[in-house]
Amino acid sequence: MKAPEIRELSVKDLSDRIEAEKVNLLRLKMNHAISPLDDLSQIKKARRTIARMLTILSEAQAKEDL
Repeated sequence: MKAPEIRELSVKDLSDRIEAEKVNLLRLKMNHAISPLDDLSQIKKARRTIARMLTILSEAQAKEDL
C-alpha cells in the first residue's frame, strides 16, 4: 500500500490492517524457511509496508492527542 492510501484509513482500520500484515509477514517467513520463495522481495515489501503503516498510525495518534 502506498502512503496516501494508508492515510485514508481510520486508526481502528489501520490497527487491524497492521495485524493482518504482520500475520502475512510471518506466513511468508515460515514458507520461506520450508521451501525458498520465488520472489524474496515479498518479505522486504511486507516489512516496509508494516513500517509505513506504523509510522502513519503514530502520526494519527499524535494528532488525536493534540
